[in-house]
Amino acid sequence: MSSKSKLCVLISGNGSNLQAIIDHIDDGKLNAEISLVISNKPNAYGLTRAENAGIRHLCLDHSQYEDRESYDQALADTLSQENPDCIVLAGFMRILTPEFVNKFSGKLLNIHPSLLPKYKGLNTHQRAIDNGDEEHGVSVHFVTPELDGGPVIIQSRVPIFEEDTAGELAERVQEQERRIYPLVLEWVCDGRLTMRDNKAILDDNPLPESGYASE
Repeated sequence: MSSKSKLCVLISGNGSNLQAIIDHIDDGKLNAEISLVISNKPNAYGLTRAENAGIRHLCLDHSQYEDRESYDQALADTLSQENPDCIVLAGFMRILTPEFVNKFSGKLLNIHPSLLPKYKGLNTHQRAIDNGDEEHGVSVHFVTPELDGGPVIIQSRVPIFEEDTAGELAERVQEQERRIYPLVLEWVCDGRLTMRDNKAILDDNPLPESGYASE
């Protein structure tokens, strides 16, 4: 088997997607190693998940930096020392500066709980319910300087039922998140997925705007 890809994972909270990636690696489905987990919040449970898995982890507490630029510079310096093949944003609740994004262009992946370009930003589940949508979902995309605006790699859809709360809908979406994010990382680690000319390229073919058609 070819050498393992090196991943760095950025988190802010529970780390359920981090756990899905760890499990995928442990099951032999993902030819990668997580060299470092970074949280911007010291009480993030994802740090405990990393510790339990024997993965190096640290907190770069954003509240200890005077502005976004200085925080992102410290984050970029830490990541550059790792020289990862891919930087995985897994519930990392920070808007990244264009300078940071451009430094790691093509290596940054994010998962966002909506069917992009719908509902960029926060509170996506409640917004979908409030608008009377019949379906909602999740997107994995490359990160570009535009907030939640990079090329979509894959989406997964879930139905919205009449009595749904935002919490119930979130649970349904998160189940899909844990399925599709490891799949995308498989493509990255197998050398099948890249970003070129602001497009997601899988097996040398540009993906459509809504990403890979899984169904």
